[in-house]
Amino acid sequence: MRKKLPPVDVETQPGVRCQQVTRPIDSVGLYIPGGSAPLFSSVLMLATPARIAGCRRVVLCSPPPIADEILYAAQLCGVEEVFQVGGAQAIAAMAFGTDSVPRVAKIFGPGNAFVTEAKRQISQRLDGAAIDMPAGPSEVLVIADAGATPAFVASDLLSQAEHGPDSQVILLTPDAAMAQAVRDAVEQQLAQLPRAETARQALASSRLIVTKDLAECVAISNQYGPEHLIIQTRDARALVDSITSAGSVFLGDWSPESAGDYASGTNHVLPTYGYTATCSSLGLADFQKRMTVQELTPQGFMNLAATIETLAAAEQLIAHKNAVTLRVAALKEQA
Repeated sequence: MRKKLPPVDVETQPGVRCQQVTRPIDSVGLYIPGGSAPLFSSVLMLATPARIAGCRRVVLCSPPPIADEILYAAQLCGVEEVFQVGGAQAIAAMAFGTDSVPRVAKIFGPGNAFVTEAKRQISQRLDGAAIDMPAGPSEVLVIADAGATPAFVASDLLSQAEHGPDSQVILLTPDAAMAQAVRDAVEQQLAQLPRAETARQALASSRLIVTKDLAECVAISNQYGPEHLIIQTRDARALVDSITSAGSVFLGDWSPESAGDYASGTNHVLPTYGYTATCSSLGLADFQKRMTVQELTPQGFMNLAATIETLAAAEQLIAHKNAVTLRVAALKEQA
């Protein structure tokens, strides 16, 4: 099942071979949030690339009681070490190790504000662990114009609002009539949701913004950097080149955020809190590490020797220069 990223192997000049090779991270920890919804899809999104990457040890933590769906997904993905521990304490346990929970090299997975803060702190400690990204409460931003379907827009907003009371939900539109139509559709659909109260709490701190045009919508979105960006406009594809910060982008009426959560093929573990400005969605490369390899023939070395000596001397690193000078002398003696 293990796969590697495509290798890079080039001769930068005659006699100088440079490679980039990948190796799996030895041990990884997966955090699966608890709560009233069994988020087994997060197991698939985390454990699958971990297994494909070839990670030797995969540890999973989730708050008790762990839902049967989560346990089944873990078994399906070949995860054999599962622990009933949640919150910031689960992150600490995997970062430092306990009598029962093994220490891992890198921790993955979303969580609430406390989990996100715990991940941030352990990633800054020399005795801690690396992390995938700051992935906290869910976010969605929808850009819609007069050509959008209000019911579709409302359903996408609610699909994030039902995640939790701390979810972020934003609608940007240059059309005031669309804004009102979406507001009405949200109320109609909200009444039918089993998690309506959770969604209402999220909506209480959400925003509906009427802009002067689509360009302003894009500018606001880029500054905010949403986890999920849904573009429901007459020509959604035309806006893609203008988007600079988003975890995952969904184009048109038939690309709901739910598709990315479950089945379209992209990974749904995404940066939040504006970290899309510097972070990307989770992928195979996050479970692997890159190494560079270089090999010089005698002639390749001689071709670079003068350059290396000059640069080393300019930086006043004489031992660096000597490492070349000694080899040059040895080659000349052999000639």
